[in-house]
Amino acid sequence: MANLVVASNNKSMPKLDGSIKNKVWTFIEKLSVDHTAPGLHIEPIKGAADKRVRTGRVDLNFRAILFRVDDKAGTEPTFIYMGTWPHDEANKLAETSILRVNPINGVLEGVIGEIDGNDDRKKRTVVPDPDGTLTAATTPRFLADLGFTLNDFIDQLGLDPEIATAALAAPDEDSLMDVIGRAVTWQGSALLDLATGIGIDELRIKYGLVDAPPVDDELDEDEKILKALDQPASKMQFAYIDDDDELRRVIESETFAAWRVFLHPEQRKYAEKDYSGPFRLSGGAGTGKTVVAIHRARNLAQRNPESRIVLTTYNKTLAQALLTDLTMLDPDIRVAEKPGDVGVYVGGVDAVGYAVLKNADNVTHAAQSILGYTGIDSLSTRTRSSVWRDVAAEVDAGIDTKLATPAFLDSEYVAVVLANRITSLEQYVKVARAGRGVRLSRPQRIGVWKMVEAYRRHARMDGSLSYAEVLALAAESLRLRSEEGRGYLADHVIVDEAQDLHATHWALLRALVDDGVNDMFISEDSHQRIYGQPVVLGRLGIKIIGRSRRLTLNYRTTAENLHFAVSILSGAEYHDLEQDAESTTDYRSARRGPTPTLVECASVAEELDKVATQIQSWISADVDPSSIAILTRSEATRDQFVRALGERGTPARALDNKHIANDNVQVLTMHRSKGMEFSCVVLAGVDDVHVPSAATLKSVPEEERTEALLRERSLLYVAASRARDALVVTWSGRKSDLLG
Repeated sequence: MANLVVASNNKSMPKLDGSIKNKVWTFIEKLSVDHTAPGLHIEPIKGAADKRVRTGRVDLNFRAILFRVDDKAGTEPTFIYMGTWPHDEANKLAETSILRVNPINGVLEGVIGEIDGNDDRKKRTVVPDPDGTLTAATTPRFLADLGFTLNDFIDQLGLDPEIATAALAAPDEDSLMDVIGRAVTWQGSALLDLATGIGIDELRIKYGLVDAPPVDDELDEDEKILKALDQPASKMQFAYIDDDDELRRVIESETFAAWRVFLHPEQRKYAEKDYSGPFRLSGGAGTGKTVVAIHRARNLAQRNPESRIVLTTYNKTLAQALLTDLTMLDPDIRVAEKPGDVGVYVGGVDAVGYAVLKNADNVTHAAQSILGYTGIDSLSTRTRSSVWRDVAAEVDAGIDTKLATPAFLDSEYVAVVLANRITSLEQYVKVARAGRGVRLSRPQRIGVWKMVEAYRRHARMDGSLSYAEVLALAAESLRLRSEEGRGYLADHVIVDEAQDLHATHWALLRALVDDGVNDMFISEDSHQRIYGQPVVLGRLGIKIIGRSRRLTLNYRTTAENLHFAVSILSGAEYHDLEQDAESTTDYRSARRGPTPTLVECASVAEELDKVATQIQSWISADVDPSSIAILTRSEATRDQFVRALGERGTPARALDNKHIANDNVQVLTMHRSKGMEFSCVVLAGVDDVHVPSAATLKSVPEEERTEALLRERSLLYVAASRARDALVVTWSGRKSDLLG
């Protein structure tokens, strides 16, 4: 039985329809069972640049390009599948395709149809100055002006001389992107990283080139190739596939299942490395933070099948996506039913708290510590904003009306009262309120506490708890449990979308697992915080202490869409969960696409017409309707567009908590779009009344207005970054100031 390695989707390979993909899967399945089967027609190419290259018959019209690598030990050969092309094109491309081991760093590189037969990696195509720089040019050069030289690129990194020369000569980022499009996988990615301003030494560490063993000249070429497959940077392009189900997913996926198989060396390191305490991974939308979190959960489970792992995120919708992706990555992974069970428990953080409390035997003691009373007869939950509204109307607390709002009172209750286990006025007037935007005098604190007491009376009367109270009770239950010497419910806690969690969420997560090796893995992007107030992890007992890294390469969207999305954040100041300034200056995407289109409309009716026309043009161009989304700021606007599309003959569906409907255009709020991606996106109704939401900003105290505006800006950024390919922005009236 032959060994099978699959290369990530080759840039020059045509898009294959479903029937051809099925034939490719059948071809490779047969190849792995018996590579000598006559029906496969595995044939060498006469006069090819690489003697290992083969083509194989997928059907009468299509052939696969492969490389055959033989092990000196006499075991079965290894076939490296590079892709499938029309018959004549495949044979022509195969003639000049090569598989090579980079002599500088030992990385395996497969190049289709672009090699002249000479593989002299040391050969330069220009004459450098004695210091290794290019001869002076009259135009600015993007990377050259950062101080890089040909010696850096060729002798230290091992970049192809032609690519290195072209990259240094590129006058701007657009020109550099054209060069990157011609480079093999790891080299293009490396050039993108260099463009963000990181140094050669740092890049060598990111790509695992520092620890790479030198190329052993005692080995023959085939042995060098097989050894090179283990290099971290090689795994960006090549992966062993030994599972039929995974093979089918890889072949049938438009993206070649890149997030499951072909990890960036930096992503792989964060997914596999041991950390002495909590670790924080940040990065912009689409940089792969969630991918790393899922791989980390799997790796921890594989290393210790008896471990108890909690994989959680902000809400149940995102948690369901995590579970789907985790089981797709590893169909055999053990999924736990509740926190504390062996395996990986996946759930929204509120669900984690509810599950902990439901199975706790010390709820009474926890309630006394958190709420000041013990009569918890039910764990039923409800949204409490209406209760705060009633309390503000009933209680004469003598405080400013802007403070007597459900939004302020609820955030004060969660961030200060519950987070500090406050049960009396004496405690409340003394507690530090670090991070709260509004200062309160002693009389104001007394007034707020009157409302807290009234709120708790209401809760006792209707026998329900808020979600934040459940979390606080669950955290206290776990704290009491550990104090009694009964241990912790989890060995590892992995948190995705951490920027949206509040203080009681963190109290629960910290109480789930003991301090120690690999205790907490936290992925976040402060630019995507669209809920609640910012927190500082160090104040909540989660000490990062230098264990923090950042991803910058965007895998989801195009460079054009990324630039537009990042421009929305321009001029605003963001801080991460350690209170450090968060920047977007080094975010990059390797994909190109159309420039986002901004469409101004004279009226709402015209906007509805233009959006419907745009949707219909995408569908006419064979875009799957379910991969098209209209994102709106409010549910009312969402429903308006659903009706309008239906009236214009385009099936559309409002997406709330339901799964995506395959035959319908998806219409959803910007909040609901978090964690999702679509091929084509319309941001609709982006006018100065709805974005930012005038009603939302009006409801917050003046002292918190800046933070509320940041959340509105982040919401539009989240929405804009959902588009993989095409992005259109529409409005009627005056456009939003957030669009610049």
